[in-house]
Amino acid sequence: MKIAIVGQGYVGLPLAMSATKTGHKVVGFDLNSSLVASLNRGESHIEDITNSELQGALESNLYSASSNPIDIAGSEIVVIAVPTPLNKDRGPDLNFVISASQIIGKNLASPALIINESTSHPGTLRHVIAPEVFKSSKAKVEHLFAVSPERVDPGNKTWNIKTTPRIFAGLTQKAASLTREFYSSFCDDLIEVSSPEVAETAKLFENTFRQVNIAIVNELALITRSIGISVNEVIDAASTKPYGFMRFNPGIGVGGHCIPVDPSYLAFSAKEAGIYPRFIELANEVNLEMPREIANRIKKENGASLKGKKVLVCGLSYKPNIADVRESPSITLISELEKEGAIVSWHDPLVKVWGESSTVEPAEGSFEITIVAVLHDSMDSTKILKSANYVFDCTGKTSASNKL
Repeated sequence: MKIAIVGQGYVGLPLAMSATKTGHKVVGFDLNSSLVASLNRGESHIEDITNSELQGALESNLYSASSNPIDIAGSEIVVIAVPTPLNKDRGPDLNFVISASQIIGKNLASPALIINESTSHPGTLRHVIAPEVFKSSKAKVEHLFAVSPERVDPGNKTWNIKTTPRIFAGLTQKAASLTREFYSSFCDDLIEVSSPEVAETAKLFENTFRQVNIAIVNELALITRSIGISVNEVIDAASTKPYGFMRFNPGIGVGGHCIPVDPSYLAFSAKEAGIYPRFIELANEVNLEMPREIANRIKKENGASLKGKKVLVCGLSYKPNIADVRESPSITLISELEKEGAIVSWHDPLVKVWGESSTVEPAEGSFEITIVAVLHDSMDSTKILKSANYVFDCTGKTSASNKL
């Protein structure tokens, strides 16, 4: 079966590799021509896909990357796996989804199943993607449409595309049946829901749940600090309860492609329906303020001024053991420190280069302040602790005396 996957990022490329393993012939479409060229050389840009895995798919002629829309033609299934970021007002930005829909409509001359994996607000498949595809189709082809929101957790060695339960729904029962047939070839557990809107909303709620609970423990960290007890000890104690409690840990904030973004898509839908999402908005506010709170505390504990002080931020990515810096709160923290006049360097052996700056090593005594924002397995915590007299640990994973 010929499959086209639009978008070859953290969702699209793993999906493409999974599909090739069961014999599907996949075209990985992406408008980034330099990314396409590196993929066709067998160079993977994400941690979960090795170069050898990618090279094997290329050599078997089951995978090829392309930035030419005509290569989508003839596909029986097209999957949309493009980013759905926030705009400057922190509302939904569907430009990538709309562009993908238009490209599909223009280049598919025969009926196909079109599946959206990109996370978006309820109604996106029915009211945005399907109309855009039809409007862009010169022959006005009647395609089938379904949604199966991605559940990708980069770096997770236990839960992957095969093992993670997948929800899906079609605009018609035929679309749903074909979607089940496709995903069942490489996914273990499929759960059909009654409508695309249920599937779309479920994905948003999954990550809103995490956003809200992270906000609660981040607020708890501020409370426990003010009354002089350890937030980590409090959470450890609460975690001994065998029912009715789920552990979340405080940190510098939230980052990545889901938790900082998805709740805002759900909030958008709530407002469209005339409901003000107080809980969601407050959770967003708490987590977005954490880098500022941390910068203020570090300033207070270092003579009430950071001006001219050499500061090292360890961990630029948004989570341990990956190089993804999307929505990373570490970047916000660096900005807050620089506003206070600090001279900021950063250390991240996975990211290495960001903008016009590069990772630096945490040499002994080289900094006045070191902040552990994210701790990768490849980082040397002993060197980090020796890099400054004052070390602030946002992760709770080192022996630093200054912690959230």
